[in-house]
Amino acid sequence: MSGPILQVALDLTELKRAVQIGKEAVSGGADWIEAGTPLIKSEGMNAVRTLKAEFPGHFIVADMKIADTGALEVEMAAKAGADVVCVLATSDDSVIEEAVRAGRLYGVKIMADLLNTTDPLKRSEELEKMGVDIIAAHIGIDQQMKGMNAVDLLKEISGSFNILIGAAGGLDHKTAAEAVMNGADILLVGSSITKAADVKAAARKIRDAIDNPELEKEEKRSRDDEIKDLFLSVSAPNITDAMHRKGAMAGLISICGDVKMAGRALTVNTVAGDWAKPVEAIDKANEGDVIVINNQRATHISPWGELATHSCLNKGIAGVVIDGAVRDVDDIKRLGVPVFATAICPNAGEPKGFGEIGAEISCCGQQVRTGDWIVGDESGVVVVPKERAYEIARRALEVKKHEIRVREEIKAGKTLSIVMELKKWEKQ
Repeated sequence: MSGPILQVALDLTELKRAVQIGKEAVSGGADWIEAGTPLIKSEGMNAVRTLKAEFPGHFIVADMKIADTGALEVEMAAKAGADVVCVLATSDDSVIEEAVRAGRLYGVKIMADLLNTTDPLKRSEELEKMGVDIIAAHIGIDQQMKGMNAVDLLKEISGSFNILIGAAGGLDHKTAAEAVMNGADILLVGSSITKAADVKAAARKIRDAIDNPELEKEEKRSRDDEIKDLFLSVSAPNITDAMHRKGAMAGLISICGDVKMAGRALTVNTVAGDWAKPVEAIDKANEGDVIVINNQRATHISPWGELATHSCLNKGIAGVVIDGAVRDVDDIKRLGVPVFATAICPNAGEPKGFGEIGAEISCCGQQVRTGDWIVGDESGVVVVPKERAYEIARRALEVKKHEIRVREEIKAGKTLSIVMELKKWEKQ
């Protein structure tokens, strides 16, 4: 095959869905079809047999992640119809050598996965000597969420071998093109294709990018800008799902209705109705911050109104969250600055100056520190610890991708329980 190989990783747990997505990916230009590890764990070798029957003209990759009994597992996959079988590069040499011998016996290629390898270059040299056919520069999903990427790993090893090199781990059309520019022969792509609303179009976009990699330019952005863009692209429910149902503030309503905000918190502690510190916080906040106010849950008196909101508009404040009441709702709606509160009350307090700015506070049932990320929409507001902001933003995007694909299958006439095969996966 000439040119880069596009391998679509079917990392699903439902075989029927995997087959359908595989067909759509092939129509968009995918070359190799991978029975992903979750699919193999869910369906066994029947997943490989089915994919071979459904895609007779395409290489079938069995992502076994072999760590022991190399010969036995390669034999199983080969007899089920696999053309390529994956072994973990961190496995003992004896496992890999046995896998290679079995590969030669049954006529299949052996791909060594560098996942969690401590010295990728050294291990790749050893793998080539042991006879593996393909080395995969793979960054796992959990590592991707924390900012590691396959292109950096690829740069460590490319240009040093005479065997095929694959790149895997969170690739999209831009990073896949970058991987080709850095020596990748095989592009292993999962969720950017399999979770797309239009799988065929997503595969075609990546196919075009790897065939013409010089046309793709990756814009460099600050980490904060990347985090903000990610949070603005997902919903509050996506984020709480990514945090295992944690982080949601309780009792808040969006004063302006359908709005979206994301920014770092500037915290304020105040006594019921004392609006001095909340207003002073506007001057201390940076552009793009979210002011988070603990008003002691007082709902009979407001520390916030239209004039403070207008000041936020002038300063570029991303939004305001108040564990307490707000007033001047009609004016705030016209201004359009995202304001979330637990109550509405026309009573105004006085600027006495009690409280503090920047301290850790409790707000609507969540602990909030200055610098934590605050994301809000009509579904509510979520607090994301600053140490995990990038990871959670990436995980939330994966949640959204999954929902997009499921939604498309429901639109095609199925129900949620049928798509997800709920009875099969109910806890026994």
